[in-house]
Amino acid sequence: MNTFERDRISFRYPANWSVEIDDEAGHGNSDGAEDAGGWTVTVSSPETAFLMVSLRPDADHPADLADLTLEALKAEYAELDAENVLETIRGQPAVGYDVDFLTADTPVTCRVRCLDTFAGPLLLMAQVSEFDRQSNDPVLRATVASLDVETD
Repeated sequence: MNTFERDRISFRYPANWSVEIDDEAGHGNSDGAEDAGGWTVTVSSPETAFLMVSLRPDADHPADLADLTLEALKAEYAELDAENVLETIRGQPAVGYDVDFLTADTPVTCRVRCLDTFAGPLLLMAQVSEFDRQSNDPVLRATVASLDVETD
């Protein structure tokens, strides 16, 4: 297992999954200390599953971020089904959607969850296709369950 850690947010993911990090804002300052700028990390399985974690200090509220994410999915996939979800992730309330849609005639499930952190709203988007759902959905769930957001 590998661990991603940034801005007092961390999670564990399988060592054979690839990682891509995108700094959406200047992260880090001249003395090398980290700041709370926006960033996105995507961990992807060797198949179709992936988890995107995005710190969005520019978002007003986790519910707004969840709604914006759903709107973006609707713009990409004309026919999708979405269900409102409220759950607890590692003791934190998370709002979002369970979304189902088709890509290239393959059913896809996407779980969008947003929660508040000291640095702003955090987006978690876990997606898996029917192709590898049986093997990778439990891994995605375990990865999300490993999320740790330091509060002090």
